[in-house]
Amino acid sequence: MKKWKQFVGAVVLGAVAVSAHAGPRLDRIQESKTLRVGTPGDYRPFAMKTDQGYEGHDIDVIEAMATELGLTIEYVPTTWPNLMPDLQADKFDIAVGGITRTPARIAKMAMLPGYAPFGKVALARTADKKKYQSIDDLNQASVHVIKNPGGTNELFVLEHLKNAQVSTHEKNAEIPALIAEGKGDIMITETYEALHYSHADPRLSALFIDQPLTPINYLGFMLAADDNDYLRMMQFVWDLMDERDVLDQAEEKWLN
Repeated sequence: MKKWKQFVGAVVLGAVAVSAHAGPRLDRIQESKTLRVGTPGDYRPFAMKTDQGYEGHDIDVIEAMATELGLTIEYVPTTWPNLMPDLQADKFDIAVGGITRTPARIAKMAMLPGYAPFGKVALARTADKKKYQSIDDLNQASVHVIKNPGGTNELFVLEHLKNAQVSTHEKNAEIPALIAEGKGDIMITETYEALHYSHADPRLSALFIDQPLTPINYLGFMLAADDNDYLRMMQFVWDLMDERDVLDQAEEKWLN
């Protein structure tokens, strides 16, 4: 993760100075001692809602960042279709949970440096994996694709799998079990989620891992872009986590 290092003097000086002249969002965060974190909480291994709270790669990193800032976290549930509208409506300060960096998002929001390089892949039943050797094999009327709404996986399905039978299931985390049980054939997802579920359930296999269906992209934390002091502070703390190997430790724990 060191390649994302931007820990330079100008950033350090700027971040140190914000407490005296902070913008409105950073002022509010500092006064309340609370960072509001939005997440769909349904995307392993990045952020998953459990009976005990939230867990995953992004949860470890954002909690370490909050600790460094002397803040407590208030988790705010959201959904993939509402992720950007909720952030724009000021329901939370930052969104985490396996969010793809895209031009459409960065045009309206800020995003921290990319991590976890991935491509779009497919999750299928192990018994059927030999049927699917190419995207053309997926794009057939005989193939039932189950998608979750509101994210880049849905966009991929709608653009590239127009001939397939496509249905929508609201809860992303439930789709792998539906595939394993034969209630659907294919789930389009990203590298890490497919690997997680294929390792957890031998009935499932991750396809196209070595040659993803899309060019490599990166995930990123998405922030409200209405306060430059807040953005500078969050970038500073992200860089600090990089320097202290917090990002490497989270990667080793959750992604390897």
